[in-house]
This record gives sequence, C-alpha cells and structure tokens, in this order.
Amino acid sequence: MFAKIYQPARSAMQSGLAHTQHWLLEFMGPERRFIDPLTGTASSTNTLKQVELKFENKDDAIAYVKARNIPYQVKETQKRTRISRSYAENFDYDRKLPWTH
Repeated sequence: MFAKIYQPARSAMQSGLAHTQHWLLEFMGPERRFIDPLTGTASSTNTLKQVELKFENKDDAIAYVKARNIPYQVKETQKRTRISRSYAENFDYDRKLPWTH
C-alpha cells in the first residue's frame, strides 16, 4: 500500500479556485481489476482505492502517514503564472502578443 499526497488542481470547467486549498491523501495499490461476467463492468477488490482523506495542510498529511508507517510520495503543485492584461490591450496598434485567432 502506497499513499500519494497532493493538492488538487482546479477543474477545467471553472475559473475559480474552489476545492483546491486543501491537501488530499489517496492510497495507490496494485491495480488488479477483473471483468464481472454478469454486468461486464470492471471491478476490483482493493477498497482502499475508494478512500480519499482531506487535510488542511501538507504537514498534517505527512504526519498522518508517518504515524501509521505508510510509504508515501508528495506531489508538489505547480504555481500558475498569470499574464495580467487589460481588455483595451486587445485593440492596441502595436500588440506585444500575437493575435491567436
């Protein structure tokens, strides 16, 4: 059993940063899936794959896995770089950035 600690990225369908401030702990294990002959769906006997723990910060998540002797990996988040522009810059005569469409 292996734990992955990360901070979730924002959804592509939203412009805000909702649900990205906490840290998640997910258990990653061997992926042994089998096909159910009756329904044809993929199933697994690994129920820890369904567990997702939320923590306020990274240190709390690391303390949790260290207290239980669980091997873990921390995936750091990449910070977004925003180019601040005004709406009027779209119509400048000497544009700094090329028109994309």
